[in-house]
Amino acid sequence: MYNRVLLKLSGEALSSPGNAFDPQILKNLALELKEVAALGVDLAIVVGGGNFIRGKLAESVGIERVQADYMGMLATVINALAVQSALEQEGVPTRVQTAIEMQKVAEPFIVRKALRHLEKGRIVIFGAGTGNPYFSTDTTAALRASEIKADVILMAKNGVDGVYDADPKLNPEAKKYESLTYMDLIQQGLQVMDTTATSMCMDNDIDLVVFNMNEPGNILKAVKEDITGTVITRERKE
Repeated sequence: MYNRVLLKLSGEALSSPGNAFDPQILKNLALELKEVAALGVDLAIVVGGGNFIRGKLAESVGIERVQADYMGMLATVINALAVQSALEQEGVPTRVQTAIEMQKVAEPFIVRKALRHLEKGRIVIFGAGTGNPYFSTDTTAALRASEIKADVILMAKNGVDGVYDADPKLNPEAKKYESLTYMDLIQQGLQVMDTTATSMCMDNDIDLVVFNMNEPGNILKAVKEDITGTVITRERKE
């Protein structure tokens, strides 16, 4: 079982058609994360903002790129607060830290403070990305995992149970990979995370597990290394 985990959630994973937030999804997520915390696992979360706005989408409608990216970062803070609220309603101690200071909303990101929270059994949710434009929340996950010395990044996908050689929703013959190396991702152009995030995970020897979060209990299984997703590592494992 992993000892320290960073969970990467997409914003869309918190939503349902017509709703930016689905209360039942948030409640189910909180209950499952409560089980993970009860195991004594140090748990941190990076959440995206795609249920509100993506920087690239905002840019496509004429908003300048830097402003568009900051809008996306603010969306991640909204989601971080929603996840925090859901967890606290289940009695789970939680802290939100943001890369852009907003003192009345959350703590500023300070790595030593984040580590202290984890050691005390609190779940730490990182919002506002890296605090800089031009970086994705995938890169944020890789950066924060490196800073807190996480064993693994659990990349929870919405309706996809791993990495395939083609889009399984479009190609029923798509082949699923059980394991890959980071160099495989780069050389084969597999769209799991951006190249910056991939390189950072490879350089810091952090494992990545891609799995489907829509099946109840899968986050807990992933923490216990008992999931049928795709495991990505620096070196090929025999």
